[in-house]
Amino acid sequence: MGTALVTGGTSGIGAAFARALAARGHDLVLVARDEARLEETAAELRATGRHVEVLSADLSVRADVDRVAARIEDPSRPVDLLVNNAGFGVHWKLTASDVEVHDRAMEVMVRAVLVLGGAAGRAMRERGHGAIVNVSSTAGFITMGAYSAIKAWVTSYTEGLSNELHGTGVTVTALCPGWVRTEFHQRAGIRSSSIPESLWLDADALVATSLRDVDRGRVISMPSIRYRVLIWFTRHLPRTTVRWISRRISSSRA
Repeated sequence: MGTALVTGGTSGIGAAFARALAARGHDLVLVARDEARLEETAAELRATGRHVEVLSADLSVRADVDRVAARIEDPSRPVDLLVNNAGFGVHWKLTASDVEVHDRAMEVMVRAVLVLGGAAGRAMRERGHGAIVNVSSTAGFITMGAYSAIKAWVTSYTEGLSNELHGTGVTVTALCPGWVRTEFHQRAGIRSSSIPESLWLDADALVATSLRDVDRGRVISMPSIRYRVLIWFTRHLPRTTVRWISRRISSSRA
């Protein structure tokens, strides 16, 4: 099955991707900041019989991003599937004078995605096959500040990269989940009680659906009918209504 590289592969959706890909027979390269957690996760996956390489990197640091890109483009150890998953919630005012949080968010969830996606696209195009998955969000279809803007970029970037690689044997997919029960939302300070139970998704089921979409060459993967319906309405509602809904969601989370 080849080798898959997963950024943010030790927790949440990234860990679910790692488990699912190992079960499919992929060897793995796990990228994350926490070396101890990397080794712990790698040990669990090696127990399934897969070869697991770990690469400690902080994707807000450009030199670290370059190291990961070099690993992706190493012709002696080809990466057949890239999952650009690393990220975090951003609840920082757009009017804040201190933009450090925004800078870091854009380094990790915009620039790193661009650099690593480009590296994978070049290497995979040369070999004539491969797949890239960029973890975006349904938040990109609404207007909840910097995070929504970043994820809107990720989805649009994915579609553009898919166009550029069309016909090369390389597929590109944007995974657009809604609320998923992971520590991502816990770290972001989102209370489960503030979100209707019906909107929460399971990470393993989400990834299974996403990988089926990747197999089919779909550019946008939006697991669960409920979210596909909600986003369909969002795309057709007046933008004034979308902004009102976004304000209500933001208020409930605050």
